Amino acid sequence: MSLDTAATKPHERLATELATEMEAVNGLIRERMASEHAPRIPEVTAHLVEAGGKRLRPMMTLAAAKMCGYDGPYHVHLAATVEFIHTATLLHDDVVDESSQRRGRPTANLLWDNTSSVLVGDYLFARSFQLMVETGSLRVLDILANASATIAEGEVLQLTAASNLATTEAIYLQVVRGKTAALFSAAMEVGGVIAGVSEDRVKALYAYGDALGVAFQIVDDLLDYRGTDATGKNVGDDFRERKLTLPVIKAVAMADAEERAFWERTIAKGKQASGDLETAMAILARHDTLEATRVEALAWSEKAKAALAPLPDHPIRSMLVELADYVVARIS
Repeated sequence: MSLDTAATKPHERLATELATEMEAVNGLIRERMASEHAPRIPEVTAHLVEAGGKRLRPMMTLAAAKMCGYDGPYHVHLAATVEFIHTATLLHDDVVDESSQRRGRPTANLLWDNTSSVLVGDYLFARSFQLMVETGSLRVLDILANASATIAEGEVLQLTAASNLATTEAIYLQVVRGKTAALFSAAMEVGGVIAGVSEDRVKALYAYGDALGVAFQIVDDLLDYRGTDATGKNVGDDFRERKLTLPVIKAVAMADAEERAFWERTIAKGKQASGDLETAMAILARHDTLEATRVEALAWSEKAKAALAPLPDHPIRSMLVELADYVVARIS
């Protein structure tokens, strides 16, 4: 999901506040994505890294470190690490999803091939671990290594859960916490760890990132059914791709026999026909699951804001509060 062009853009204010640090991060990313022997690596990586993403995750690491008073050099390494992990997962995701477009541009697997995307993703994961080690912190290595494993676990869980009508809201949340929230929370957490703050503040940073990541993904899933192109994908893509997201999971739980048969045919078996999306939308409306999903996204945004309470009074903290509001602004 991308952050759209609303009037208030806290991520842009964060970018201005962290401009010097982000310049250093971008320089380190360019330096470390180089390869002496395999020019395909910087070609593929540059296509995605330079595609104009918001760099939200590395900014969160820099924001956490700066808010907590860190004045050393390693927050830059950690921010670059987070971006490499994120970019690696995008390269792999586009292969798994057979995607042809990312951030409005052709995907790497379309321009090159699946093999290049997978192997360059592997290279970026390896580079990310080299950067982690350079901080000299085993705690940081532990957090980011666990996050990387959790992301992969979430993606594999989604493979089995995506079209299974037995998927519960708890399993959905586990997938979201894996594939999206894990990197948000780790990005915040390592910023506090490198700054040497107290354990309660480290936990607060983790809790903020986790809740923000969950809200972020729920909003993305909701907008797929809300008649907007703000997500950069067509309305109903998740339905056509047989992805059980929160609005549908809620509807399946309340389905009568006829509705369940519809979900069984279209999602579980993938036998979709003309007019099925409209039928799905009507069922969601009948059970008001889009509104229920909206309420959950707003609740996670509130959890994110509440988590910031133990952290230092700092302009960046205010921006993080605004960011939590902004993530859900389009559904408020």
